[in-house]
Amino acid sequence: MLLELQDAQLVLVDYQAKLMPVIHESESVMANGLRLAKMAQLLRVPTWGTEQNPERLGLNPEPLRSLCRETLPKMSFSACAEGLVECLRPVAKAAQGNARSLPKHLQKAVPQNPTRNSVVIAGCEAHVCLLQTALELLEEEFDVWVVTDACGSRTERNRDAAFDRLASAGAELLTTEMVAFEWLRSAEHSQFKAVQDLII
Repeated sequence: MLLELQDAQLVLVDYQAKLMPVIHESESVMANGLRLAKMAQLLRVPTWGTEQNPERLGLNPEPLRSLCRETLPKMSFSACAEGLVECLRPVAKAAQGNARSLPKHLQKAVPQNPTRNSVVIAGCEAHVCLLQTALELLEEEFDVWVVTDACGSRTERNRDAAFDRLASAGAELLTTEMVAFEWLRSAEHSQFKAVQDLII
């Protein structure tokens, strides 16, 4: 099964100023998180960010924040407890009309956005906030795709344990380049060169 561009949303978890310096391989983790955000912008994939206790851990870097539709501050480790599911799957609104429109009982709810059920997720710490968010997204019946080279923890052991657990729970594990080329599907895609320039 390949990742479908039209079905995808991107979630970037807690790439925060005071957290990143202690993350194993933090430079490459951050670089890949930013690559994902830039690719998502080029390909019009909705992108969301989260920040754990931002007063204590600081904000995500501005280049990353600026590529997100919204950045959710949170105190819970899972962003699902802080409104992420509502961002990813907005509640349908009833159709609006005037006095001559259909009676309310005949009106159908209109989704705010087409449903995108695949969540591509990356961030820190892989074994805490990313893990808990991804597991709850699976419980909410999203397809979850974890970008391993854009995820980090303070130790490799914790990061790898998170990947093992996520794979066992049904998440797909992939890399930044895998996301890029599965979203593109063809060298004839209009954004192929721009995306390729981000990863090579």
